[in-house]
Amino acid sequence: MLIEVAAAIIENEQGELLIARKREGTSNAGLWEFPGGKLEQLESPQECLKRELLEEMRAAIEPYAYFGTHDHVQEERTIRLIAWRARLHAGQAEEWVLTDHDAIRWVVPRQLKRYEFAPADHWFVDQLLQEARKSSE
Repeated sequence: MLIEVAAAIIENEQGELLIARKREGTSNAGLWEFPGGKLEQLESPQECLKRELLEEMRAAIEPYAYFGTHDHVQEERTIRLIAWRARLHAGQAEEWVLTDHDAIRWVVPRQLKRYEFAPADHWFVDQLLQEARKSSE
């Protein structure tokens, strides 16, 4: 079974990335992830991200650039994670209302390795760390 999920790579003006920790009682509880959710039928990843972040965080975002796709196999299912870079709309940073998460953090890319991420997000963490290393050279 293939499950398509969109993830938002949201960066603020200070170059920090938004990560969120899944709350108890949810899939991957206690693990960090890039926020997003499952695509609905005939929904684009960009539409999914706008909908999911409004539902889960009351955050309005604008996806602006494709980041990558990675398939993560878990037992009898495959999670296809499709990531897009996105921006928060002005004024969003102070209006968080979390439903699926119990914490959020803004972290610089090199700090990502300090957090325990959901397995499907590991590939994206590695890509962001490589990108950060290249830009500091």
